[in-house]
Amino acid sequence: MRLSTVILPTRRWHEGGRDQWLRAEQLGFHAAYTYDHLSWRTFRDGPWFGAVPTLTAAAGVTDRIRLGTMVTSPNFRHPVTLAKELITLDDVSGGRITLGIGAGGVGFDATALGQVPWSPRERADRFAEFVALLDRLLSEDVVSDRGEFYAADEVRNIPGCVQRPRLPFAVAATGPRGLRLAARHGQAWVTTGDPKLYEEGTPEQSYEAIRGQVAKLGAACAETGRDVTTMEKILLTGFTPDRPLESFDAFVDFAGRHFELGFDELVIHMPIADSVFEADESVYEKIATEGLAQLGFSGPAN
Repeated sequence: MRLSTVILPTRRWHEGGRDQWLRAEQLGFHAAYTYDHLSWRTFRDGPWFGAVPTLTAAAGVTDRIRLGTMVTSPNFRHPVTLAKELITLDDVSGGRITLGIGAGGVGFDATALGQVPWSPRERADRFAEFVALLDRLLSEDVVSDRGEFYAADEVRNIPGCVQRPRLPFAVAATGPRGLRLAARHGQAWVTTGDPKLYEEGTPEQSYEAIRGQVAKLGAACAETGRDVTTMEKILLTGFTPDRPLESFDAFVDFAGRHFELGFDELVIHMPIADSVFEADESVYEKIATEGLAQLGFSGPAN
C-alpha cells in the first residue's frame, strides 16, 4: 500500500516551491503529483505555474520519489507535443514519471484557447482518440496516424521513454467508456469519488459510490479481457464528504476503509493556507510518516 501527495504549482520555485518537493521526498511519500491546468477554480487569480516545467525542476532536485500529473487532459494538450515533453521528462527524472490523464471538464482550461467548451460526448470521443495516439507515440519510434480530432505525420520519438515500453498511464474515469479506456491503456485507474456527493452527501454514501465504481472497473476489465488485479487503483482524496486530514485518527479510519475496497494508493494534498486544501501541517506530516504503519503496513511509503 502506498501514500502519495499532490503539490499544487502555486509557489515561485525559489520562494518555497522547491522546498515543497524536497519535503515530500523527505517525508517518504511514494509519489508527488501536480495538477496540469492553466488555472484552477479558486486559485485562478493567484500564482499558478506550468506542470511539465515544474515536474522537470522537481526531478532535478529529488532522487527517489515518483513524480507525475494528476491529471493531464486534452483541454489544451495535443498528443504529439505532449509525448515529446513526457519522453524528455521521463529521461530527466531517470524513469520516475507517471502520467495521470483524464478527459477534462468545463473549467477555465476548456475555453482558454478560444474554443467553445466540448460536450460530454465530444470530450469522451477526444479522450479515447487522445489516449490511444499518445500510447503509440510513447511506445513506437515513428508514428503516423490520422483520426477525427488528432493527427501525427511521421512523428519521431527517439529514443523513447526510459520506462519500457513507455511510462505508466493512470487513467481517471468513472463512466463506462472511460473505464474501458483505462482497462485497455492504463497501468492504474484514478478516481476522486462521486462529485455529486461532495457537498451534500455523507461519507457512507461516498464509500458506497466508490465501491460501485470499483465494481464497474472490474466489469470493464472483464469486458476487455483484462485481469482487474493487474491494474493499480488510486484514490485522489479531497473531493468526498470525508475529511481525512482533519486528524491523524480520521485519516487512519478513512484509509483503512478505502484500502479494503482494493485501492493500492491514496493521494493527499499538501496543505495550502486559506484554501479548500487548508490543513494542519503537523497532522499532514504525521500521516506521511506514521499513517501506513498505523494501518499495519511496515516500511516507508515509497
